Amino acid sequence: MGDDCNADNSHVCTIGNSKSIPKLLEERLRRYEDEAGQISSTSTLKDRVSYLRKNRENDVSKAIINIEDSMNVDICFVLDCTGSMSPYIKAAKEHILKVANYVNSKNSNMEFWVGFCGYRDHYDGSNRLQIFDFTNSLEKFKAYITNKVTTIGNFDIPEDVLGGLNAAITEMTWSNATRVLIHIGDAPPHGRRFTNLRDDYPDGDPNGLTAESVLKKMQLKNILYYFGKINDTTDVMLNVFSKIIGKFPIFDLTTMGNIPEILVNKFCKATSSAIFTSITLTTTLRNSKGIYSLQRKKLKINPHEPDWTIHPKKTGKLLYYTPPKTLSEVKDEYDFINSKFIEQDISFKVAPQPFSIGAERFAYFALDTSLEQANKLVIIEYHDIKIGTIESGLITEFHSILEAFAHFTYQYTKGYLVIYDLQGFDLDNEFLLTDPAIYCVDLLRFGTTNLGKSGIQKCFLAKHKCNDICKKAKIKQ
Repeated sequence: MGDDCNADNSHVCTIGNSKSIPKLLEERLRRYEDEAGQISSTSTLKDRVSYLRKNRENDVSKAIINIEDSMNVDICFVLDCTGSMSPYIKAAKEHILKVANYVNSKNSNMEFWVGFCGYRDHYDGSNRLQIFDFTNSLEKFKAYITNKVTTIGNFDIPEDVLGGLNAAITEMTWSNATRVLIHIGDAPPHGRRFTNLRDDYPDGDPNGLTAESVLKKMQLKNILYYFGKINDTTDVMLNVFSKIIGKFPIFDLTTMGNIPEILVNKFCKATSSAIFTSITLTTTLRNSKGIYSLQRKKLKINPHEPDWTIHPKKTGKLLYYTPPKTLSEVKDEYDFINSKFIEQDISFKVAPQPFSIGAERFAYFALDTSLEQANKLVIIEYHDIKIGTIESGLITEFHSILEAFAHFTYQYTKGYLVIYDLQGFDLDNEFLLTDPAIYCVDLLRFGTTNLGKSGIQKCFLAKHKCNDICKKAKIKQ
C-alpha cells in the first residue's frame, strides 16, 4: 500500500492502514529532517520515518561512546614549588586518595589518571621544573609528592609560571577524553604585564614564552584550566588569562592560619568539582573550540538583577498544554500530538545581559508584567537559534530528592524513559521543574534528546548508583 495525503495537505497523512498522522507529527519529522540534513522531499512517509530512526540510532550510539569516553580523566596538578607553597604541596599529597574515594562513591564508572608538574624560577637551573607523568596508581602519585617534591626559596616575587604551564601541556602524556589542569600558585609570571612587584625579569619570560602561546597550546589539546587562588598577587594574571581563553573556575584555597584539615578539604572539593564539571563539558562540547567559545561568552554575563524601571515592556506568547495523567498516556505516541495546545499573550521585561550561560543557551532575568503583581521569570535563549523560552525560576543547589525523582521516572516507566537535567524553581517544600530533558526508548518521541533502551540504561547507570539513590529517597526497588 502507498501513502495517501489529503489534497489540501492540511490535515492528515496515512501509511497503509496505520493510524492517521496529524499535521503536528509532520512538523516534528521536518524538524528532525532539518537536523539530519539529508532527506529527500520525494521520499515516502514510511521511508522518512525509517531513515530518521536510523539516523537518531547512530546519534545515540555516538552519544553513548562520548559519555563513556568522558568518564576517563587526566588530571594534572601544576604547583608553584617555592618556599611559601609547602602547606599546599602537603595538602595535594593528602587529598588525592580522599578525592578518589569521593569520586568513586558518586560514580564508580569514572577512572582517572593523575600527574604532577612543579615549577620554581629560572635561576634554579635543573631544579626549575619537575614532572611526574600520568599514572592511574594514586599510591605512586602520593609517594612521589611525599618523597620527591621539595620547596626551594626564591629571590624575587614572580615565578616561572608560564614555563610550568607549558611543560605540563607539552611534556606530559595527555591521552584521555576529559583533560583537567589544576594550577595552584601564590605568585604571578615574570613581566610588567603581570606585576609591578620586584622582578628580575621585567621584560617577561626569558625563553620567549607568552600567555597567548602557552594557552593556545592548552586549547588545542582540549585541556580545561582551573586555578586555585591563594592571594591577590595573581589577580592581574587571572585577568590576562581570562581575556585569552574566557572565564574559567577559580577556587579559593586561602585558609585561616593554614589549618591542614581545612586546606585538604578545600583541595578535595576543588578537585572533585573540576572533575565533574569537566566531564559534563567534555560530553556536551566535544572540542576545545566549543569549550573555550563558551568560556569567552561567559565574560558577557551580568549576575545581578537589573533595575526594571528603566527597561521597556515586551510582548510574547506562552504555549502550554495539559500534561498526561497516566503512564499509558505517556507511552501513547499520539497523546502529545493530539493535545490541544493553549496559547496565551504575555507582557514582560527582560534583562539586557544574561546572568548565566550553558552549553546551548543563555539565561536572562525577566519580569512578567501581565498581572497586577509582577512575577519573576527566567527567559532562555539559544546561542545560535534565536528562540526564547520561559522558565519560572532556578534550582541552584544539589538536592538528593531530584536525583531520586530521576530514578523514579526510570523505575516507574520500566525503563521506557528517564527525566534528567532537572532545572526549575525551588519552592517551599516542593520543586517546580521547568526545563527537563526526557530520554526515551522511542527515538522519535518528545522534543529532547532521545536514547534507545540500551542507551538509557548505560547513560543512567553510568551516572548513578541506583541502590544508593533508592536508600536515600526510601524508594522500594
